[in-house]
Amino acid sequence: MALNTSADAPLPVGEVSRLIGGWIDRLGAVWVEGQITQLSRRPGAGVVFLTLRDPSYDISVSVTCYRQVFEAVADVVSEGARVVVLAKPEWYAPRGQLSLRATEIKPVGVGELLARLEQLKKSLASEGLFAADRKKALPFLPQLIGLVCGRASAAERDVLENARHRWPAVRFEVRNVPVQGVHAVPQVVQAVKELDALDAVDVIIVARGGGSVEDLLPFSDEQLVRAVAACRTPVVSAIGHEPDNPLLDFVADLRASTPTDAAKKVVPDVGEEYERVRFLRDRARRSVQSFIDREERGLAHALARPSIEDPHRMVDGRADQVAALLDRGRRTLGHLLDRADSELTHTRARVVALSPAATLQRGYAVLQKADGHVVRDPDEVAAGEALRARVAEGEFTVRVDA
Repeated sequence: MALNTSADAPLPVGEVSRLIGGWIDRLGAVWVEGQITQLSRRPGAGVVFLTLRDPSYDISVSVTCYRQVFEAVADVVSEGARVVVLAKPEWYAPRGQLSLRATEIKPVGVGELLARLEQLKKSLASEGLFAADRKKALPFLPQLIGLVCGRASAAERDVLENARHRWPAVRFEVRNVPVQGVHAVPQVVQAVKELDALDAVDVIIVARGGGSVEDLLPFSDEQLVRAVAACRTPVVSAIGHEPDNPLLDFVADLRASTPTDAAKKVVPDVGEEYERVRFLRDRARRSVQSFIDREERGLAHALARPSIEDPHRMVDGRADQVAALLDRGRRTLGHLLDRADSELTHTRARVVALSPAATLQRGYAVLQKADGHVVRDPDEVAAGEALRARVAEGEFTVRVDA
């Protein structure tokens, strides 16, 4: 719809509306799925007015149909029901409104809903949103619990009463939201995100009582599943009863069969914990006492040994033996010293006898040349050569006579 317009040559509103209407008229009929949020059937009127809403994206569109088209499904379709309609877009020029003109309406059956949920479940599982390694462990004793539930609902009462009965000091941050209908999904998602943003909240419980498949449908919505998967806070799903399994159960970190079961799994029982502490305390006391008794028996047994009762007995018993060995050692050492002294005296006598000094004492002399060489042969000296003569009491110089 390209038009040449400007601030000096604008199009009238009616012309713009007419052009939009002409473009929409060229669109064909489409099948549309949604949830009926408003239904207007005026007595005697030939047209029925509906509002179809997509709860996942919070978008609505008006639908009109002839009375006979709606009468075909009037017994099974009411506000809140999910339907599929075959409709053609229409543009109401005087008000500039877009609506759908339905020519056929089909209710979405439970079997078809379950098939779609199963397909969505497989798709989300293939992304790993239900993987066990993504599950976060719940704290042992949460100080503040976030609770998302219906206002003044039985689920809220069950969670609060059971949790406070088990641990009276537990605190709650409650968000009351619609838990069925067209407004449920966006408000539940918003409540979960608000609680997840609070650092003080340790765990989040999403609770709702039982209901039909259609009633529990918001808790299988893809937008809610992805919002819970993105939470950094552990999330507990407590939707319906034991047989109910919305997709929220698979992505949550813990699945509780009922809201009451959620309170029991999230909050420890103060009586049970007291008994556990008492049991562990008694067990520790028995263990310590057993250890002390065992050590006392070991100490008594050690003290009863003769070596501990009279530590000097062994020493006294060996005293004579030690004295004898000591005396024997002294005698042996004395003999060794005497023999060594005798051998030393004899050796000294032999050394003295063989000493050159002893030879000199007997009147001998040693002749040495000027370089200190000892003269042993007459041919080693020359006539007139000065020699040094060494005797016992000193030395003097001599000269060789020719």
